[in-house]
This record gives sequence, C-alpha cells and structure tokens, in this order.
Amino acid sequence: MTGDPISDITALLHRAYARQREAGLDPLAGRQDDAVTLDRIINSESYVAFTDETESQVAGVILFNEHEKVDFPEYFVKEGVSHFAMFGVDPAIQAAGIGGLLLDVCEARAGEIGSTEIALSMAEPDRVLYRYYKRRGYAHVQDWQWPYTNYKSIILAKQL
Repeated sequence: MTGDPISDITALLHRAYARQREAGLDPLAGRQDDAVTLDRIINSESYVAFTDETESQVAGVILFNEHEKVDFPEYFVKEGVSHFAMFGVDPAIQAAGIGGLLLDVCEARAGEIGSTEIALSMAEPDRVLYRYYKRRGYAHVQDWQWPYTNYKSIILAKQL
C-alpha cells in the first residue's frame, strides 16, 4: 500500500476498469481521481478486500447503497431494492473468489436491512461482465444513461 488507502483504491479501480477503457468505454470508476473516490466512499457503505491480513495491498472494493448527486435509475429507488456500485477487483487476482466474496457481503447486507432485491448498473457493451452477473442470478430490468458515461448502461437485479 502507498500509505494512502484512497489513492490505492483509485489505482485499483483504474486497473480493474482498464479493459472497458481499452474497449472505448468511459466508466467513472476507470478515470475518477482520489477526490471522487473519497466522495463516493464517504457516501456509501464501503467494503474493501485486502490480499492478506496485513492489509498491505488492496485486492478489491465495492460500495453498498451509494448516494450520488445525480438522478438514479428508477429501479434503484424502488421499495425493497438495495444496490451496489464501484465494484472492482485487481485484474492480477481476478477469478480467485474475491469479487464473489464482496458481492456476498453486499447481498447479505441487503437482506439484513430488509431489502428483497439487490441491483447494479453496468456498461451494456461489456458482455463478459454481463455473463458473470447472469451466472450469479441477476437479470436485466432497466436501461439507463448516466450523465458521466459514453455508453448505455443496463440495470440488473436479483431476488434475495
């Protein structure tokens, strides 16, 4: 870790979203600076995974029920629906189960607060990511356009 956990999380996100950026997509998490990372973390329940118990290297991050300063998809504000965002795992250790554990935490947390569904927003063109969520039981429920991206997003949701 650099000594600055926010900078480490921002750098992790840039690595995690690099594949989308290389494909011409412009996701916020793939280009945000440390100030945006901090703002998003402060306005959410934040969960960070580390590579080991010394917490020396950030392995993944996810935000639960983020509060943004822009309009939300209608599905995110439905009664009984929680959501997650800014989800990323270091590409060097993807497929090691870290992302699944972070999602498990958010899905469990949603149940703890009484939600019956959990939702997410993702870049519609990213079919690899779409297949990942489909395997976890998520289904397409809404199309959405965030004001800060250059692509159509889709909202996926899962019954808890």
